[in-house]
Amino acid sequence: MKPSTQSLEAPGDVTRPPVGEPPRNRSWPARHAWALVCVGLVAFSTALVVWAGTSPGFDPYGWLVWGYQTMHLNLNLGGAPSWKPVTFLFTVPYSLFGHLSWWLWTITSVSISLGAPIVAGRIVYRIVREGSDARWPAITGAVFAGAAILGIYQYFHYILSAQSDPMLVTFFLLAIDTHMCGRSRWAFAFLWLCSLGRPETWPFLGLYTLWAWREVPSMRIMMVVGLLLIPFLWFGIPVLSGNPPFVAGQLAQKSPRELHGNRIIGVLGRFKHLSYWPVIAAAGIGLVLAAMRRNWTVLAIGAMSAIWVFTEIAFSLHGWAAVPRYIFEAGATMMLVAGVAVGWILDGTRRLAPAPRIGGIALVAVLVGVLVPDAIAAIRAERHDLTHERARTTEIHRLDAALTALGGYRLVRFCGDPSADVEWVSILAWYTKLDVGYVGHRPLFQIRVVRKPMVLFTPLPNGWVVHTWYIPAARRAACAGMSNAYYVVTPRHPGGVLLHRP
Repeated sequence: MKPSTQSLEAPGDVTRPPVGEPPRNRSWPARHAWALVCVGLVAFSTALVVWAGTSPGFDPYGWLVWGYQTMHLNLNLGGAPSWKPVTFLFTVPYSLFGHLSWWLWTITSVSISLGAPIVAGRIVYRIVREGSDARWPAITGAVFAGAAILGIYQYFHYILSAQSDPMLVTFFLLAIDTHMCGRSRWAFAFLWLCSLGRPETWPFLGLYTLWAWREVPSMRIMMVVGLLLIPFLWFGIPVLSGNPPFVAGQLAQKSPRELHGNRIIGVLGRFKHLSYWPVIAAAGIGLVLAAMRRNWTVLAIGAMSAIWVFTEIAFSLHGWAAVPRYIFEAGATMMLVAGVAVGWILDGTRRLAPAPRIGGIALVAVLVGVLVPDAIAAIRAERHDLTHERARTTEIHRLDAALTALGGYRLVRFCGDPSADVEWVSILAWYTKLDVGYVGHRPLFQIRVVRKPMVLFTPLPNGWVVHTWYIPAARRAACAGMSNAYYVVTPRHPGGVLLHRP
């Protein structure tokens, strides 16, 4: 998978540097082009977060809670979300900035996630340009691969809800990219980061460690430290926080999204539905062309996709959910092969007579054209989802305002255990500064069986209603304002008002 070092001849017998090597005497912007791309990506992501007006999903609020509770030496992982160390590496230091940690995590997640199509384009461009003196086929293939990744089913939903899964796609692709650039330490580091988010990465990290142990001896200390940190971060931190070492796997069991029926066919079906058949067909063509060309890089990338899917099948058979977002990496690597196929077809046919050349361009045009209806449908679905997420964000803001109107989170906690339906639990934990496991998520069970002091929050179309249960006599006077309290937005009170009903 090492980049080619063969020089190419430009018109006029002027020798160009090998593909991937920077020419000398470039201007400062040219020398730091990718650093400027990163800065621009962060700026664009910040603007996108502000424009979208959406809020993180259930899991990210839990990750923010982890950071806050860790800084206050009160971490407990007994409640959802399922433990994953990679987000912990960000939310703990971000918690030093208080409420700004929300913005820091959201912008970090979106920025890294949007890097995936850019990295995919780099990889495809490098592969197609190798041995070619034309740029436009490589650029076309790179754009195809990047657009295909952005078109993964619900990909933008996970980006705008600040989930970690698109981030892990970027880390996985960066591992491929940096290895192809000869930067083995960076490749190991990105695989290591990805392995802290998805255990499906562990086979790749193990194989890469075996390769680097022999080929790059100077990395051995780094790899030993990295490999020792993985079990500590995955299993040691839960133990230190008072939970079983395998709490992540236990929480992942019995998911409502678990496959039923034939799990092997189920995982393969979810993999197939990540994208559309023209992309899958292009990937198949790419593997055939790679075999004919004996291009081991592309064949290895295709094998990565297959290994990831097979690993997910094994996890599904074990009883874990195997939801589509767990195989985003497999889909992304498949799309790299599809982009390479597009580039190779265009590069190969451009050297032929006009008729074959037109045929190659027509084939790619058909692939793209067939994708247009699906792309339009995906954009419409994303617009609908964006409307839903904005409405959800409005509810979250009203919950925060309701807590303030009731007297603050300390008074709520004094009166009883904050509780809500399960979809709001991590958000309520964030605003009441509690571990997620300490927020009630089964209100009826708590009322009928547990019978402990409880402050129940229930969403309304225009606000929230709060009920109290089993408040001790000594606290009733202080907590009277929370009984049958309605925080609502009305035409007369567009900023919200707290009302009470007997």
